[in-house]
Amino acid sequence: MSAAARRPLGVTLIAVLAWLEGALNIVAGALLLVLQHEPGVRDAWSDPAALITSAILTILFGLVVVLVAGGLLRGSNGARIVVTVVEVLAIAGDAFTAWAFPAQFAWSAIGALVSLIVIILLWTGRASDFFRS
Repeated sequence: MSAAARRPLGVTLIAVLAWLEGALNIVAGALLLVLQHEPGVRDAWSDPAALITSAILTILFGLVVVLVAGGLLRGSNGARIVVTVVEVLAIAGDAFTAWAFPAQFAWSAIGALVSLIVIILLWTGRASDFFRS
């Protein structure tokens, strides 16, 4: 039986969602570049260079996320570690947001819970077996 056949559903779900997020970031960045001269888009940005920079960074971020998602699907332990670090940082950011902006506590708690679920799904026994194989 191949490693792909033993991939836990939670790992597949996380990877597919990450791939979709990355793809959407690539599309969003490309749309910003294509539509940068449209009045609604142009008026939302005070600096055209900031718009272009944001669009390019969004595309690059999307590419990285797609690559990491592919690594998760292939069982790359490095990809699992990258996602774990990002989720731990997200939890820290959510904790800070909840502390600094008490009105955002509920959203911060939900974000932190989702990040914690992702970490748990990536480090369960079945997931660990998959990433070791």
